[in-house]
Amino acid sequence: MAENEKKTELEKSTDKKPAKAEKAKSDKPSLWKRITAWFKSVKSESKKVAWVSWKSVRSNGTIVIVAVVIIAIALGIIDIAFSGALNGLANLIN
Repeated sequence: MAENEKKTELEKSTDKKPAKAEKAKSDKPSLWKRITAWFKSVKSESKKVAWVSWKSVRSNGTIVIVAVVIIAIALGIIDIAFSGALNGLANLIN
C-alpha cells in the first residue's frame, strides 16, 4: 500500500512541467524595442537637465585655463630650480 502511494506521488511530481520557459520568450520585448525605449528615456531625461548658460561656461573655462597655465609655470620654475641644485651638487662631488 505504501508502495502504491509512493508511485502516485512520483507520477504527480513528474507530470509538472516548468511554465517559465514558455512565458519568458513572450514577455521579453525585442532587442530593437529595448534600444528605442532606452534612447527615448535618454532624450526625455536630457530635457530635464538644468543646462548652464554659455556665459558661465566661458567664464569657468577661462578660470580653468588660467589656473592650468599658472600651475604649469610654477612647476617649470620648481623643476629648473631642482635640476640646477642637483647639477650643482653633482659638480661638488666630482
